[in-house]
Amino acid sequence: MTQSIVIQVGQCGNQIGCRFWDQALREHASVNTKRLYDESISTFFRNVDLRTTPPRDIPVGHGTSPIASLRARAVLVDMEEGVINSMLHGPLQEVFDPVLKVSSVSGSGNNWATGHYHYGRQYRDELLETVRRAAENCDSLQSFIVLHSMGGGTGSGLGTSVLGMLHDEFPEVYRFVTAVFPSSKDDVVTSPYNAMLALNQLTVHADCVLPVENEALADICAKIDKGRVAPSDRLGGGTKSTKTGSALTDTHRDASPWSAMNNIVAQSLLHLTASARFEGSLNIDINEITMNLVPFPKLHYLISSLTPLYALSDLGGSARRLDQMFTDAFSPEYQLTKSAPKSGTFLACALMVRGNVEISDIRRNIARMRPSLSFVPWNEEGWKTGLCSTPPLTQDRSLLTLSNNTCISSTFQVIKDRFLKLYRNKAYMHHFTAEGMETAEFTNALTSCTDLINDYSALHVGRGNAAALPSAPERLRVV
Repeated sequence: MTQSIVIQVGQCGNQIGCRFWDQALREHASVNTKRLYDESISTFFRNVDLRTTPPRDIPVGHGTSPIASLRARAVLVDMEEGVINSMLHGPLQEVFDPVLKVSSVSGSGNNWATGHYHYGRQYRDELLETVRRAAENCDSLQSFIVLHSMGGGTGSGLGTSVLGMLHDEFPEVYRFVTAVFPSSKDDVVTSPYNAMLALNQLTVHADCVLPVENEALADICAKIDKGRVAPSDRLGGGTKSTKTGSALTDTHRDASPWSAMNNIVAQSLLHLTASARFEGSLNIDINEITMNLVPFPKLHYLISSLTPLYALSDLGGSARRLDQMFTDAFSPEYQLTKSAPKSGTFLACALMVRGNVEISDIRRNIARMRPSLSFVPWNEEGWKTGLCSTPPLTQDRSLLTLSNNTCISSTFQVIKDRFLKLYRNKAYMHHFTAEGMETAEFTNALTSCTDLINDYSALHVGRGNAAALPSAPERLRVV
């Protein structure tokens, strides 16, 4: 069995990570009623005997060892101590290994260069040693999952510095990134610079990126709260509520405006990793996502949608009809980015289903949806399907869709337009160059973004003519 390590960077990355671990524990608890440490739970958790000094890892063996104390395969990174301290002293304090954290006190001041160069260089050795310590606790490390934001200084700057370090030091391990893109209405003046500079690093160092946009998440949460999404879209199948003191809180009572949004991102990660954590008749290994959905190295940005939609943990409701779930998966209202997949061209698409669903039902819905979707002509059967038998908590079934689609170029165009408004006036640039950053990096990042937009646009405008891409590598056929 393979393992994955989650590296959560900055306030946003750690808050999403906290949601993920809380809900992952609940999912395993609902299935693993005998409390045995088996291969399924070992993918993301260690079994630790705290009676010894230092604590001793208990191997999986034959999957018959009782759970002593679970520790998340997580590395916590932030240049402000607030969020990490609250996690290490909160309801999930026993889940996180206090040795696997790197933190400071002063923060990055919403400056990509401060996070990337100042803290990236200052803490590189400590970061590398911490990640290596986490990797040594794995029998077969398959992937790193990096969680961070693109608008702030630590998430964008130090987050991409960590990603570059993983590329250099662990080149054979897959690097998945969930990156939260800033809203055009955010209150960080320098976020256009931060997002553009971080995007360049993601293009170079990541194997696969799942962009998430704050604006799309806010729209989803607003629809849920205002009742514009049907009750059947909400978390249904029961009336279970969150336990007292849980890190997963009812967002109607949670003071944080980001709580519901973080919860949705955490749910997408639970779906992404479900096949690695539970059995299924058609499980997708996490490395298969890159192999099947990324036909060209730099075009590794996947649009995700999640259905049913829900932000709260204790809403009841009837189950969503299966066919409607597949229809919703390609609707703009269900995308975690501000995009419309039907308006673009698909390079490839993965359908990851959880729950009691027959493979024949998945195939039937693919055949039903196929005429309304545009695929590149050299990969018209570019579907990858996965079926995990374990549904999410209080749901009968659910669907995560991952699409490599040319419509993602509109997201990059928004980043570019916001960047140019500042860059044309050379506004705020001195804050970045003061940290040792060369002005040429702004130009390089802009060129990289423009190339990314052009490469995706060429596949759309040219109806998938791969020859339009410079030095296009051999294509991968999706099976």
